[in-house]
Amino acid sequence: MLLGLTASRRVLSHRHCMLHRRNIKSETTARSAAVDSVLLKFRSICGEDGVSLSDAVREQHGKDESVHRCRPPDVVVFPRSVEEVSALAKVCHSHKLPIIPFGTGTGLEGGVGAVKGGVCFSLRNMDQVLDLHQEDFDVTVEPGVTRKALNAYLRDTGLWFPVDPGADASLCGMAATSASGTNAVRYGTMRENVLNLEVVLPDGTIIHTAGKGRRPRKTSAGYNLTNLFVGSEGTLGIITKTTLRLYGIPEAMVSAVCSFPSIQSAVDSTVQILQAGVPIARIEFLDDVMIDACNRFSSLSYPVTPTLFLEFHGSERSLEEQVNTAEEITQSNGGADFQWATDAETRNRLWKARHDAWYAAMALRPGSKAYATDVCVPLSRLPQIIVETKEDLIENKLTGPIAGHVGDGNFHCLMVVDPNDPEEQHRVHLFTERLARRALAMDGTCTGEHGVGLGKRTLLCEEMGPMAMRVMQGLKDALDPKNLMNPGKILQPIEL
Repeated sequence: MLLGLTASRRVLSHRHCMLHRRNIKSETTARSAAVDSVLLKFRSICGEDGVSLSDAVREQHGKDESVHRCRPPDVVVFPRSVEEVSALAKVCHSHKLPIIPFGTGTGLEGGVGAVKGGVCFSLRNMDQVLDLHQEDFDVTVEPGVTRKALNAYLRDTGLWFPVDPGADASLCGMAATSASGTNAVRYGTMRENVLNLEVVLPDGTIIHTAGKGRRPRKTSAGYNLTNLFVGSEGTLGIITKTTLRLYGIPEAMVSAVCSFPSIQSAVDSTVQILQAGVPIARIEFLDDVMIDACNRFSSLSYPVTPTLFLEFHGSERSLEEQVNTAEEITQSNGGADFQWATDAETRNRLWKARHDAWYAAMALRPGSKAYATDVCVPLSRLPQIIVETKEDLIENKLTGPIAGHVGDGNFHCLMVVDPNDPEEQHRVHLFTERLARRALAMDGTCTGEHGVGLGKRTLLCEEMGPMAMRVMQGLKDALDPKNLMNPGKILQPIEL
């Protein structure tokens, strides 16, 4: 009897698999037919050169810098204006074609993969800096403008945009992922620096989240639509303009490197520097493995111990006071080998070494792939989670040097893994889940700045809880009832 039931279950399971495969094949066939029927419309909107079916172009737009496999779209379009983006979106909406916005492809969570195929909107041709208001410290840019390009444009104005994730990312893409980086401790994340957004909704409607042309430094008018779209990762609409807060370039900058006997002493110094009211611009932590990798990769000679990289911005007089206070605090916690960098060349070399940590980590194992974890915890829990994480790495024989924005409680394990070793990849996957849950248990978050993308959807549910997830799904359903905008990201996938 039991054997009969088992055989029946196998038959049913086989039938279910066959039906599932047929459904997938049917969906793919229907989508391909829909794409074929709209190609003429796409070309009429953005020209012959504005539409590509090339395998190479589609593969380039189906992946980012993450470990997630390439998911190429069916077609890539290259709009030149918000009007073209809107017209293309209307066509996709009427034919139920998924839409995937693409900036520079520097994301780390698989956010640009076309998991359901569809149309990739590559926004690189919309690359104008618009409406610079020097006296108001703000600027509006299109999605093809990158962080470095904006700061090059601003060079002679005495202004700069300080949010620095390391990569030369698209500014609208940075808004879409709520990016931050090394300067966040002083200047905040993208969430604090976006004043207004122009967004094209899935049906082609164009909205301005703070009102068209508006750029006040603060507002309490209505719902905060701007911050609804900041961090939405392309799942609610396509960001086609962002108005950003700018800052005056500091009169002087000083950087420093300081070594510590332990992780605890390095983090204690960080907390005490912040408590002392020192307006530090950057304070970065590197563990012994990471500093050793940076030494080798960037030809440096820092002691191989837990290390802080610091930077101070201000006037010559204020810097002297900041530096003296920071030096006293670090020395009281056992800090040693304090090395100062006052000239631009030395400072740039120091911070280039920090930004090259990703490549330094991969150089520890040539031919490897890297994956960066991204947890963030309250500052007081940082020593505990880093110590426990290092023990976990050693116990499971994994290579994962640690670097972090210690002033925010945000750190990254740069996991270096053999792409041809499935067993090691599985161990890394289990480790990253343990690390994220460790952060959640310490009142932290599974992602401080990289976003949710494909890999952290389950963790997001654990972090937010079912009621908050229902609210998120309700917002998604209201703005994108057909689930066309970057489907499968942030929220658990639902069928079209």
